[in-house]
Amino acid sequence: MSVTIRPIQETDNQALATLIRRVFREFKIDRPGTVYTDPTTDNLFGLFRQPGSVYFVAEESGEIVGGCGIYPTDGLPAGCAELVKFYLSANARGKGIGNRLMQQSITQARKLGYSQLYLESFPELAKAVGMYEKAGFKPLPHALGNSGHFACNIWMLKEL
Repeated sequence: MSVTIRPIQETDNQALATLIRRVFREFKIDRPGTVYTDPTTDNLFGLFRQPGSVYFVAEESGEIVGGCGIYPTDGLPAGCAELVKFYLSANARGKGIGNRLMQQSITQARKLGYSQLYLESFPELAKAVGMYEKAGFKPLPHALGNSGHFACNIWMLKEL
């Protein structure tokens, strides 16, 4: 199956929100202080209209199987953006799709002039955290910026 990675479209909102919440339930991290309850999850197209942001969608056989973006989260240091809303459906994992999404986002962050990328995650998403480490993200002792996702307890930073 061929996978297409493309910029988000307004018609993707519902499919992406459904996918993201399904992943949160799958890993039992569907709790307050996460993207699960964040109202922006239902309008990612609108969220990523913000200057300095971008969101990519992975599509396989016409079905949305993942997404990943870059966002200038409030309170981050100058030159730093956040790798955000990075989720894959269960059947899309282990095929390199997530890595392609992440690499495209990192490339776009550089093009947008960012010098650092920050992310927040959970121990339950250990495979993703391992992928971040392989991509050069280093652990941080505390959160950066004001994402509002107070339930996250893994924080990482990558120099671009």
